[in-house]
Amino acid sequence: MTFALILSGLLVLIILWLVLDFRLGRKKHLSLAGQRETAILHGRFEIFTHGKELFRDYFAEIRDAKKHIHVLFYIVKDDRLGEEFFTLLKRKAREGVEVRLLLDRMGSWEVNKVTVKGLLDAGVQFAFSNRIKLPFPFYSSQVRNHRKISIIDGEIGYLGGFNVGLEYIDEDPKLSPWRDYHLKISGEGVNFLQSEFLIDWKEYGGENLLGRPAYFPRLPKGEVRHQFIPAEAGQLEVSFLRLIQKAEQSIMIGTPYFIPSAAIFAELTEAQRRGVNLTVMVPYTADHFLVQEASLRYLRKLLAAGASVYQYKNGFYHAKTIVIDDKICDIGTANFDKRSLFLNKEINCFLYDPAFINRVKAVIEKDIRDSERLTLAELNKANLYRSVKEGLAGAISYFL
Repeated sequence: MTFALILSGLLVLIILWLVLDFRLGRKKHLSLAGQRETAILHGRFEIFTHGKELFRDYFAEIRDAKKHIHVLFYIVKDDRLGEEFFTLLKRKAREGVEVRLLLDRMGSWEVNKVTVKGLLDAGVQFAFSNRIKLPFPFYSSQVRNHRKISIIDGEIGYLGGFNVGLEYIDEDPKLSPWRDYHLKISGEGVNFLQSEFLIDWKEYGGENLLGRPAYFPRLPKGEVRHQFIPAEAGQLEVSFLRLIQKAEQSIMIGTPYFIPSAAIFAELTEAQRRGVNLTVMVPYTADHFLVQEASLRYLRKLLAAGASVYQYKNGFYHAKTIVIDDKICDIGTANFDKRSLFLNKEINCFLYDPAFINRVKAVIEKDIRDSERLTLAELNKANLYRSVKEGLAGAISYFL
């Protein structure tokens, strides 16, 4: 009995510590987070939806780099693609090109000391972002740098959902083919991507390069109107709410994880009430435990109100997009879930160009054809195992 009481007391203390750690850590994070977004910019865009095509283009641009390569990824795996990536960066550093690589500490946990030493010895400047740190180790363990951006010679940028690993080039038997959306950007917006990388580099790499003109060349304008929205500590929720409130006819959401906040879900419900057609596309196969079950209670209510929900079946769907009335298209690093909304560092691009939006819509329509429509009747079938998982997922949905 005494042992049970001691164990219960310890468990209560641990829970209280976790709650206090998280709340105080979040309060500090909110006090430090600055709101940044661009005015309307003009650039040129390409969209990649297959990893092999993206990395063929991406590695070619890195090989052609003459001055500097700045890279931030959430995940780089310790596999053949990761090794090819690191080898290429080391080669460019030895050629005299400035190379800076920033990786999220938790997302890129496979990157070990030997790999880091090899990068540093070759001249690559390297840092991990978002390490677990005191005084709030639990909160800091949950706040990830989920951005995936690269800037080459200050003239070419990449932004989107792909990380570096074999699954992203269709070499994972469970999750292949991998479907994602990634942007290649040129024009004046690349200067903003550069500044965002250098802000993170200043914090984690300990080097302030923001005032160096060499990293910010004069860039031409392009035809695609756009703006970048970096976000952390809840800022993304405000941006998504504004998008949804602008909808008059249709909303299309593509995401691997559909776990909206209460405010966003209420706004989606209100949009349906005023006659906006809502379409949601999610994967048929989940890549993480409970993420699919966490979405079901939301999808069930949206289906009952008339939404169309599709489950992508031609591999794994990892794209992150929102299209509003064929007038605004969002593509970026953020998932439509609470972790991206409230915990992660993210960066998204809002595009306002009708021609480019039509290109994105053609991609989405292809993906819908490769999907299966989810019905309310199917979700309402009795399934005890699924119900238990839904209950557990609902309790921890903030951290999925």
